[in-house]
Amino acid sequence: MIEALSEPGAGQIEQVVDSVRAVLGPDLVGAYLHGSAALGGLGPYSDIDILAVSKRGTTRGEKRQLVDHLLAVSRRPRPVELTIVVETEIRPWRYPPAFDFQYGDWWRDSFERGELEPWPSATSPDLASLVTMVLLGDHPLVGPPPAQVFDPVPRSDYVDALAYGIGRLLHDLDSDTRNVVLTLARIWSAIEAGATHSKEEAAEWALPRLPEEHRQVLARARAVHLGEADDGWGDIRPEVRAYADHVVAEIERVIPNA
Repeated sequence: MIEALSEPGAGQIEQVVDSVRAVLGPDLVGAYLHGSAALGGLGPYSDIDILAVSKRGTTRGEKRQLVDHLLAVSRRPRPVELTIVVETEIRPWRYPPAFDFQYGDWWRDSFERGELEPWPSATSPDLASLVTMVLLGDHPLVGPPPAQVFDPVPRSDYVDALAYGIGRLLHDLDSDTRNVVLTLARIWSAIEAGATHSKEEAAEWALPRLPEEHRQVLARARAVHLGEADDGWGDIRPEVRAYADHVVAEIERVIPNA
């Protein structure tokens, strides 16, 4: 799968995996690609998402080592998201599990100030979504196939995890519009259609199901994702909010039957 990315993106993956391997050594169970790169929808703005499984938790010194390296590696050329989870948290499966470490550029300022655990809680329903994508993508970077490491995630936990993230998405609607618009479509399609799509596939699924007045918002987000349009939203900002409200209402409508 590394070879399927551009050379700079492949180099980033190798650097992240090398860093995790250097920190965990023989305690690294495996590292797995998920998100857009694993689901076949990698666009110019896509993150590189990696979930690593460890036999133990990391020390503060090891977290510092990982943070220092990831601050240097991320954004060049893509943002990197790395999550490390201890294997006893995810097998046997229980919900919600907790992660041991997570790096994402939304916490970059905190990491640069020296904070090593900026998250309010390590307990994370979102791990149900990450594990589901890892199993579906089936792209081990290190270690055995994911089916040998992860238990299947019950659909009820997966749906709950998707719904859990909506509030955070809406909070970021103005600052991360493209990503939020596409992710809302992905959540909608995952819950209603019962399939885990890439963002591009989710947009294709959702567009014909949207009322005409909301289609331009999702169509623009898809075009930006594919590198076919500039990432500008000032001219349709009210329409973006209306789109989000409509899709959230659709998600809430289908959740009771999911």
